[in-house]
Amino acid sequence: MADDFRVLIVDDDFHVAKLHAAYVDSVAGFLALAPVGTASLALQAIHSLRPDLVLLDVYLPDASGLDLLQQLDVDTIILSAASDPASVRVAFRRGALGYLLKPFTAESLSQQLRSYARYRRLLGQPGALDQDAVERAKRALIPGDVTPSSKPRSATEAAVLESLDPGEQYSAAEVAARVGVSRATAQRYLSSLADDGAVDIQLRYGTTGRPEHRYGLPAR
Repeated sequence: MADDFRVLIVDDDFHVAKLHAAYVDSVAGFLALAPVGTASLALQAIHSLRPDLVLLDVYLPDASGLDLLQQLDVDTIILSAASDPASVRVAFRRGALGYLLKPFTAESLSQQLRSYARYRRLLGQPGALDQDAVERAKRALIPGDVTPSSKPRSATEAAVLESLDPGEQYSAAEVAARVGVSRATAQRYLSSLADDGAVDIQLRYGTTGRPEHRYGLPAR
């Protein structure tokens, strides 16, 4: 979809890169670009494709991913087996937004990507930010560490949230029908609730057509 976050995977293991691309494509709002396996190809792809996010391995055949990181002007999350404290410190010092140790599950990457989506939505609001908004954006990057906003909910927002049953997933159209509002209104409130971490977004593939966004309460 046109508004999806476009993700470039940089990993020299073709099979691992392909698996991670499938993980990315399974998350609502994300689209995996063709993976690349070297630092030089990564620089070319970033220049030509302008991805929103790079998933970068540390161990590349022609350069360290940590050295490449300091050359990148694009949001980057490290996906690597490099578990030594020095590598982690360097990664964060050079601007990595996250660090996910291999091997990891599809759900672990999905949580990281959903956290990134919340971060981007929070920083995509018009106008200047206050300190509370900055802190919420920082927390949004840490999966499972999203603190719901303390602002009072409107009656419609509360109704949208209350329409979601635990363990169930709904489309925006289904939520709209349950609440008695338009689909666009339901979509707007669901996005706001997702920003707060009160709602999770999943992706469901049908037999034809585009994949459908599904909304539900986070697992506790």
